[in-house]
Amino acid sequence: MNTDVATRIYAAIAAIPPGRVASYGAIAARAGLPGRARLVGRLLGEVPDGMVLPWYRVLRSSGHIAMPPGSRGFREQSRLLRAEGVEVKNGRVPLSRFGLDGDLDHALWGMPDG
Repeated sequence: MNTDVATRIYAAIAAIPPGRVASYGAIAARAGLPGRARLVGRLLGEVPDGMVLPWYRVLRSSGHIAMPPGSRGFREQSRLLRAEGVEVKNGRVPLSRFGLDGDLDHALWGMPDG
């Protein structure tokens, strides 16, 4: 694994502000690696010891939490997101309101919240 690639992905995850979320694919695109969503997921599972990342702000492209519903990780991710004011309902976050680009999409296209 190219360490520059990992560094770019970790930097994109670290840049997600509190109260916002991003999909694995959006992180890959922001790191200059469009189409590499699975790589983002893999690297999240390999975060170096001592590195603190807001891992819980990364979701599937549908806005769903990627971990199995009811699992410890699922509950922890839901709790951490809610603590930042992010709406989580049935394991899903409305990306139109909480996604990194949600406000821009809404301003440009008038996309409904949901």
